[in-house]
Amino acid sequence: MTAALSDIDIYRTAHELIKQHGDHAPIEAAMRADEMLEVGDMDGLAVWKRIVRAVEELLKPAHAQDGGTVH
Repeated sequence: MTAALSDIDIYRTAHELIKQHGDHAPIEAAMRADEMLEVGDMDGLAVWKRIVRAVEELLKPAHAQDGGTVH
């Protein structure tokens, strides 16, 4: 079993993916999760699923994160 990554590590990775891939970062993270699944790395899959969620959260418009409506 691999060591669990802290939330800060997850968000650092998510931020780096966004810097590298912009709006395509969620796709990149999902592809990496798929790669982990293909090789049977369930720990890696769990980590990349967390990163996918963090990327999606970071890419949300600021007012949508506060519970406001997006028009």
